[in-house]
Amino acid sequence: MDWPTILPNGLQLESLEANISASSIPVTILTGDNPRDPLDLFCKPNKSRPILPPSPPALPLIGHLHLIGSHFHISLQSLSAKYGTLFYLRLGASRSVVVSSAAMATEIFKTQDLAFAEHPKLGFSDEMPYAKYGFFSAPYGDYWRFAKKVCMSELLSPKQIECSRGVRDEELVRLLQIMFECSKKKELVDLGVELMKFTNNTLCRMAMSTRCSDRGDDAEEIREMVKDTFELGSKMFLGDVLGPLRKVGFWLYAKKAMDVHLRIDGLLERILKAHEDQNRKGEEEDLMDILLKVQKDDKAEVKMTRIHLKALVLDLFIGGTGTSSEVILWTLAELINHPNAFNKLREEIESVVGGTRLVEDSDVISLPYLQAVVKEGLRLHPPLPVTTRSSRQDCKIDGFDIPKETMIFINLYAIMRDPNTWENPNEFWPERFLISSSKEQENVEEAFNFLPFGAGRRACAGGKLGLTILHRTVAAMVQCFDWKVGGDQDAKVNMEVAKGVFMHVAHPLLCLPVVHFDPFASRT
Repeated sequence: MDWPTILPNGLQLESLEANISASSIPVTILTGDNPRDPLDLFCKPNKSRPILPPSPPALPLIGHLHLIGSHFHISLQSLSAKYGTLFYLRLGASRSVVVSSAAMATEIFKTQDLAFAEHPKLGFSDEMPYAKYGFFSAPYGDYWRFAKKVCMSELLSPKQIECSRGVRDEELVRLLQIMFECSKKKELVDLGVELMKFTNNTLCRMAMSTRCSDRGDDAEEIREMVKDTFELGSKMFLGDVLGPLRKVGFWLYAKKAMDVHLRIDGLLERILKAHEDQNRKGEEEDLMDILLKVQKDDKAEVKMTRIHLKALVLDLFIGGTGTSSEVILWTLAELINHPNAFNKLREEIESVVGGTRLVEDSDVISLPYLQAVVKEGLRLHPPLPVTTRSSRQDCKIDGFDIPKETMIFINLYAIMRDPNTWENPNEFWPERFLISSSKEQENVEEAFNFLPFGAGRRACAGGKLGLTILHRTVAAMVQCFDWKVGGDQDAKVNMEVAKGVFMHVAHPLLCLPVVHFDPFASRT
């Protein structure tokens, strides 16, 4: 989220902070081990004041917004270094607590998982048609539990992932053929764009038995919808910052939000009708077939409507398309910048797979260094650097009070770069995941030190599918090609992160693919 862009009338936080600092407005917020939240001034006199976690000094009205820079996860990490791994923030009218250590994350994801089983309700959620029905946004309760069961036992089950192998194979071959063609013509390829198309097509075919990119305009439509949804999700945070004036924020973005919704709804409605009209006997069931079958099941625990189906499919696109392609891109970028790791991975692949065929899913179990490379890419560049929860009740963490409906920011980025846990935490060093003899390393995931997909009952449901796509794609791109950044053999990838709440690559990764191994050569 680019914080200056979410304030109305072009007002930027940097200038706001300077103006307030230069004014005569007194700042009387108390700090220390038991800061007083200024919002508690409005509490009833007989209400006991909660003992909140430590907190930075706050400014009137905006609270701690002036402390949040253009990279949300890095801002929280910096504040954690000063105020501890559990601290309190007030972002405008929104109360929040930031968690930045594995020990504190254990409280959220394990010890008190049920108490924090809610995702925060964003300021505009009541106005958004799908907001209460998606797997990510639905309130914790009977519907959410039913949706999770459908996702885990049907949509994203090991059986369904195996059934999708043919689709994933075809789309990977299509991606590689594009790279071979660019190599032949000596043309630079935008890896970010091509990987987005690849994940789009893979998920489209898994979900709806159709390729989203058979025509360029379809691919562009999907990419634009995903991009617009991410941007609007960031701006929706303004609703909570404004508190009682949250409707003002919705007026600012209502037209675009509804426009995006109508485009998404139109696309999904067309696909639903196509599935209902077609005779698909004898064909493999896709995710839409499964959802339609659940909808028609009179004995189902929850009666699903058309809106439910669309919301779940939309979550699949939003949660899988952009994040999967970004992690693949970051991992390839790290390998290009670390040629020793790149060559070590290629040698492992060639020793296991040989020189006559393309790496397959079944090879991954025999490729420990590949698994380590993917884990290291996820550690340094998690799909969602900060995940959120909301307290369903008043509770305590480490002796501090966490009032009901407090937003919890769990900084996965900071946890997975914690120098108390990881040696040289900012370096790309896949070997750290090969030290299996160390008891501490064996228990790293159980200790909540490695959390690329979150944890607990509201962890990312698509983690296993994401890993399957990651392993195979990274392996194939290393097995088949050398990569010249900008066409220059010695150039390095610019690893700058784009501004916002997500970890997007700031600059297009333009590379010239140089063929190392062509698994299709013998077929022609």
